[in-house]
Amino acid sequence: MSTAYYQPILHSTGPRSPDAVSLGWCWFDRVAVHRRGAALQFIAAAEVPADVLNRLTRPRAPISGLTMDQPRIMGILNVTPDSFSDGGLFDAPDVAVTHALEMVQAGADILDIGGESTRPGAQTVSNTDEIARTAPVIMAIRAQSNVPISIDTRKADVAQAALDAGASLVNDVAAMTYDASIGPVAARAGAPICLMHAQGDPATMQDAPTYDNVLLDVYDFLAARVAEAEALGIPRDLIVVDPGIGFGKTLEHNLALLRGLPLFHGLGCPILLGASRKRFIGTIGQAPDARDRMAGSVAVALHGVAAGVQFLRVHDTVETQQAIRLAMAITTKVTDI
Repeated sequence: MSTAYYQPILHSTGPRSPDAVSLGWCWFDRVAVHRRGAALQFIAAAEVPADVLNRLTRPRAPISGLTMDQPRIMGILNVTPDSFSDGGLFDAPDVAVTHALEMVQAGADILDIGGESTRPGAQTVSNTDEIARTAPVIMAIRAQSNVPISIDTRKADVAQAALDAGASLVNDVAAMTYDASIGPVAARAGAPICLMHAQGDPATMQDAPTYDNVLLDVYDFLAARVAEAEALGIPRDLIVVDPGIGFGKTLEHNLALLRGLPLFHGLGCPILLGASRKRFIGTIGQAPDARDRMAGSVAVALHGVAAGVQFLRVHDTVETQQAIRLAMAITTKVTDI
């Protein structure tokens, strides 16, 4: 029989079934079972194999000192001249540091700092330039704040320089496939690593992305990369997974991944959702300019909260934080009924 993939049907409000099991701030009593080439099946949570149910429901360990019992906002800081939404706004170090501290004041739990644009069509930046853009900014932020810092890079040398400067998480958009040395860098430092799915290089990834089944293909890729990270000595408790919205995906691919987000809890890792201001939001929301996509970005973030996603990587920190506070306040606990 073909491989079974278990997608919990999550709830966060309303009366809770006595047969339900918890998944973070959500709960489920039914599971959709996917198999390639077969019709979707539905089973009770109690029918899920014990090892799968354990991976779905076990509490996630803290990442960079942040507990995973609530959604965490990852504020985006691109110190680049050419990122799709904010390129050139924060490439001056003093401006970047000021903006970083403003995001922390606005409620960012962690900052994600990148020195190489990975927008569609972007060209590779040299290691030297990427380090020069990121490491001094990380060091300057660390001198003024204890906020956790993530380095958004595909390159081992850049990751190492960032960790030396005070970063505590490696966010690899290539999931160790661009530079195989980046995993050992994280392993030696005992640092968490985020593994993201991308089909192709940024320069060409949007040319003609194709999948047999985008949800299951991305899941299988991430499962293999998690296993590779574990083989390098990185425990699953220090691994975050990201389905890579917009990275080698069409609009329909992105929507399929968003609908299927709860499936990725089966990897036993926290999930990061990075959809902020991306093209599909502009297409559906009729906002050609990336800076006009705040409302749509918040809508997608709230969908992520309802899907139990632990990290929301966003540009609009204040608005997302307000929306999450309302969403979590509305969430009904069993003791409230």
